[in-house]
Amino acid sequence: MTKYIRHAAAFCLLLLVALLLNAARVQVFQASSLDDNAANRRPVIARYSQPRGDILVRGKPITGSRDTGQSLRYERTYKNGPLYAPVTGYASQTYGTTFVESAEDGILSGTDPLLAPIPVWNEITRARQTGGDVETTLLPAAQQAAYAGLGGRKGAVAAVDPSDGKILALVSTPSYDPAEIAGTGRAATAAWSRLTADPDQPMLNRAIRQTYPPGSTFKVVTAAAALENRVVASPAERTDTPSPYTLPGTTTRLTNESSSATCENATLAYALQASCNTVFAHLGVDVGLSGMVRTARRFGFDDNGVEIPMSVAASHFDTDMNKAQLALSSIGQYDTRATPLQMAMVAAAVANGGTLMSPHLVEKVTSSDGSTVRTTSGRTYKQVMSAYTANRLQRMMVDVVTKGTGTNARIPGATVGGKTGTAQNGVRNEGVPYAWFISYAQAADASRPQVAVAVVVEDAAADRADISGGGSAAPIARAVMRAVLNTADG
Repeated sequence: MTKYIRHAAAFCLLLLVALLLNAARVQVFQASSLDDNAANRRPVIARYSQPRGDILVRGKPITGSRDTGQSLRYERTYKNGPLYAPVTGYASQTYGTTFVESAEDGILSGTDPLLAPIPVWNEITRARQTGGDVETTLLPAAQQAAYAGLGGRKGAVAAVDPSDGKILALVSTPSYDPAEIAGTGRAATAAWSRLTADPDQPMLNRAIRQTYPPGSTFKVVTAAAALENRVVASPAERTDTPSPYTLPGTTTRLTNESSSATCENATLAYALQASCNTVFAHLGVDVGLSGMVRTARRFGFDDNGVEIPMSVAASHFDTDMNKAQLALSSIGQYDTRATPLQMAMVAAAVANGGTLMSPHLVEKVTSSDGSTVRTTSGRTYKQVMSAYTANRLQRMMVDVVTKGTGTNARIPGATVGGKTGTAQNGVRNEGVPYAWFISYAQAADASRPQVAVAVVVEDAAADRADISGGGSAAPIARAVMRAVLNTADG
């Protein structure tokens, strides 16, 4: 009898060991695959079981959470959703996350290890902390001025602090309200279908994800290349440029937009002030392909790794061109493409004495109790040019605003430098041109420029004759710069 009891006990022990091994297999080795299984709703339910942390602008939340009482309990809400959508993106229970909501999802959802009371706590306990907050670098007055200035037209504005790279405004219009797609159900699905089918693409972030031909605003880059490569010794030196200018190797004659400008053999300073196509096309060819590529890349062109923290589309300056193509690229045409943020970086590098700071949108992240867990400090992106060259470019850009094509950007009592641009668009340039303006501003009592701005307006409903950087984009830039200067004074 004892023999049978021992056999039964051994068999039960074997079953117990098998049960424990199977449990370990499921809980340890298959945990990841089970977590990722589409039929497993536990991670989703857990994700929305607590309020999400907030995105802040100058300490005030522009997001929130609403208790729905459903299985996916807390739904994202937004304050001034269309105004801040290019920054926040959306956090949707159906469609996922974008922009800051995505880049800082670990902090906002409470899963980032930085929020844990001790290292690897979350990994051991599989716990989720209370969501932290993300403080942005935005300046509300600048954001509102940019949004109001665009007035719903297709376009974008990017404004940065040249000294540290903080993004002060990031606007794209037309915009949308992320709250419309935050939840589940028919309303969210209908809103998503409407937004994604809209030909005006309200969900496209034109400030960082759309590239445009920068037109004459790129002449600032070409001017920097000409000075740095000693193609011209000074802004006052004449450039020995004919008008019109025949593109090398072709019979195509390049002319200038303004009939009143005297661009033949113009100085570099006058050419920027009057926006002479002929001069800058000629200078680009004289600098040469390698010199132009090198200078453009110092400003940030062709960099696929810019993150603010969301990724920024790479601006483009071609590396394989003949001289005629190089001439056109040097005036911001041909294949040259840039985001508004990239062109704000161009203005910022000039304003900051030739040193370009890395643009960033997040100032710090904090835990739910307000403790700082991570900060973003200003760091140098590249030394684009010498301080001497930058100083000369500053004076040239000031002349553009005081007596050139950018007079609509003047701000009484402040030093403003700028550059207009009207970029050709469409097959055989038959589309409505894009209006550009890049600039920087410094208050009279300030020790350094406080803001650099880029504005692009692409309005298919506008009269072609009324499209110009000085007429359409410069007033928007002026409003944004004035908002920053007034806030600094306050």
